[in-house]
Amino acid sequence: MSGKKEIKLTPEGYLEIETELAKLREEDRPRIIQAIKEAREQGDLSENADYDAARDEQSKVEARIKELEFMIEHANIIEATPKGIAGLGSTVTINYIDDDEEDEYKIVGSLEADPTDNKISDESPVGKALCGKKVGDIVTIDSPNGSYDIKIVKIA
Repeated sequence: MSGKKEIKLTPEGYLEIETELAKLREEDRPRIIQAIKEAREQGDLSENADYDAARDEQSKVEARIKELEFMIEHANIIEATPKGIAGLGSTVTINYIDDDEEDEYKIVGSLEADPTDNKISDESPVGKALCGKKVGDIVTIDSPNGSYDIKIVKIA
């Protein structure tokens, strides 16, 4: 790979990045440029809070644009794994053996991971353990709090 950092993304994750980048370029950037122009017209920039705020926002937006462009440039869009096998892009329903609770997780690349939205990274302990497994498999997860077993109930 010639030393380039590969960023694994699902097709949905790639689309989200493209959408955010387009919004930043087409809506936020022109709005901020206009705010800076209006603040400059107010006169003395040394004590102009509107100018300072607009410049700060511009800095943040430009940094985010560069970050998103880097992601797109280095993206490796992962196609769905074969049907019935857990992998990047799969939604997996699991059953915790010890307490008979079920959870559903979508396995995504590390940049798309959002535990509050049940999106787990393929590099996380659970994600690593699930990748390549099938419905009915029992998997042991090694976590900082100790090991526990889960059973794969469904893969979509």
